[in-house]
Amino acid sequence: MPTFTALTTLSTKAKAEALGEAMENLQPEPTGIGVFEIEDGSGLWEVGGYFTESPDIAGLALLAAAFGAAEFAVSELPETDWVAKVRRELSPVEAGRFFVYGSHDADKVPEGRQALLIEAAMAFGTGHHGTTLGCLMALDRLLDQGFRAQHVIDVGCGTAVLAMAAAKVWPIEVIASDIDAQAVDVAEANVTANGLTGRIRCIEAAGFDTPDLDPDMRFDLIFANILKGPLVVLAPDLAARAAPGSFAILSGILNEQADEVVGVYEAQGYGLAHRAEFGEWTTLTLQMPS
Repeated sequence: MPTFTALTTLSTKAKAEALGEAMENLQPEPTGIGVFEIEDGSGLWEVGGYFTESPDIAGLALLAAAFGAAEFAVSELPETDWVAKVRRELSPVEAGRFFVYGSHDADKVPEGRQALLIEAAMAFGTGHHGTTLGCLMALDRLLDQGFRAQHVIDVGCGTAVLAMAAAKVWPIEVIASDIDAQAVDVAEANVTANGLTGRIRCIEAAGFDTPDLDPDMRFDLIFANILKGPLVVLAPDLAARAAPGSFAILSGILNEQADEVVGVYEAQGYGLAHRAEFGEWTTLTLQMPS
């Protein structure tokens, strides 16, 4: 079955969300609509529709004009078994002592490594993306320095690969939270697949704003692999939840955004312990004073 996409951009989130809602009335109906902030620092928002038959070009043109959007780019995608493609192209990832792999590569897990199973169908958070790789390498560096944590949270956990990495190296309960209910379901499935049931508590939450967290709990290690905007908004709450001497590992930050994020967190009392670039992405390791 062919798949068609129709993509455009707008200058604000409000306009993009309004256009996305209006696209639901198109005939033929889109099978899915996505609204995303483009991660290139431009401030633009992308609106995309997916169709199983050729979309109404005239209707798309009218919507673009009505909402002040760029002209829709319509494309037909080739039929592809995406899971098979991902399996072919995503080789295991080595990040210090951690080894991230799919079940199709189970025979490649080396002895003595902390193995993390993430299925190919769940490609974001497999370790191939520079942000996830950077966070795993930052954790590996802290472990080499003798750091130990008792209370760990992975905010915006996605596949929960970072929470699982912490649970693999410390005999503690780790909290994995995400604002998206589907991501929480994926996290729970991964926790089970890695034999970590009862070791990781997956919750749906926006940052730290949830009754599922003890309001008095302070964390020794906080992962937040999200994006610059949410990281900036989250900074006061994250700092308020940080134990003395604790670390925060932050990513989802374009290289050119890193200085701004460092400044925001320094204003909350953090000091920069380490920074590293992985492709176009920066991972920051920050520490609170003891």
